[in-house]
Amino acid sequence: MNDCVSLREIPTACGRRFGHATLDSPKTLNALTLPMIDRLAAALDTWLADPAIAGILLEGAGGKAFCAGGDVATLYRAIKAAGGRPVPEAAHFFEREYRLDYRIHTAAKPILCWGKGIVMGGGIGLLAGASHRVATPSTRMAMPEITIGLYPDVGGSWFLPRMPGHGGLFLALTGAALNAASARFAGLADFVLADEALDDVLAALAATRWSGEAQADRTQLSRLLQARALPDDIATAPLYRHFDRIEQAIGPTGGGLPDLAAIAPRLRQLADDADPWLAAAGRAFTHGAPSSAVLSATLWHQARQLSLAEVFRLEYQASLGATAQADFAEGVRALLIDKDRQPRWQYTTLEQVPQGYAEDVLRARFSGEHPLADLGRVE
Repeated sequence: MNDCVSLREIPTACGRRFGHATLDSPKTLNALTLPMIDRLAAALDTWLADPAIAGILLEGAGGKAFCAGGDVATLYRAIKAAGGRPVPEAAHFFEREYRLDYRIHTAAKPILCWGKGIVMGGGIGLLAGASHRVATPSTRMAMPEITIGLYPDVGGSWFLPRMPGHGGLFLALTGAALNAASARFAGLADFVLADEALDDVLAALAATRWSGEAQADRTQLSRLLQARALPDDIATAPLYRHFDRIEQAIGPTGGGLPDLAAIAPRLRQLADDADPWLAAAGRAFTHGAPSSAVLSATLWHQARQLSLAEVFRLEYQASLGATAQADFAEGVRALLIDKDRQPRWQYTTLEQVPQGYAEDVLRARFSGEHPLADLGRVE
């Protein structure tokens, strides 16, 4: 399909139906484009308003990824074409993406997200708010925005601080990947099922009698998934196994602004660690954008006491500000356009990032009412 989202409805034993949306752009690992966001949002609105729809299933086509993130390459081209002028495409993309993410978080009906394979950035935005989040042995989740001069958005400022200890801040600063066990430990997955279990789950959805009462159907769906879940294996979760090392690296924050000057040397030291997962995290921080680290730490501090709607409003401002900075275009160029993986950051060290940088990024870049002002008015 032209918009790369396939939609269908699954008849069930009681006459009610399950909405089934498939991100269908395997060549791009189902990276989210604005047309995909709009089609998915319209489908969700229709299904959530239809009393004959008992729940919704989200998955990705191709077997390799649920969703590898937002389509930042298209945004990069729009930014370069604008030549320093404001980029309407950025405002449209982030407003509609965050509306969709918020809709998933606040949906009354059960939403099952099949997080098989790669789940990054915007893919985590779709998954994080679902009522039933499934990881599989092939799952690799990450928020690697520090590698492109951005920050963990799509609600990352909401769910990262809610992870155990300072694990969420560690992930924001390093982009470290999570396997299924780590995703469960972090609170980004509720069930771990076999990669090939989806057909069985689809058959079970169809064979089940759904009540149409949201809470009862949520419970029913939980039982259905738990009956097919793989045994818990927390020992295979690097985020759990290295919990103490992570806490030592980040250090106490006391709820205040993280001390990046103290944290940075400890994260850099991890680049030479004997453990491959910790070493990869240390290297990613070392080569990532210092400006992203500053912005991520600021949002970690500022968003902790905000409501979900307030988080998305703040992230909208942060995303417009961050994508207007030179580091974003340079990060996307190095990773996705020229693919030389040699970004030339505007600020090469944390010390070079100007005082007030994060505050400038976070300032409003719109006139009048906030474009997401209506979020949270009726929840």
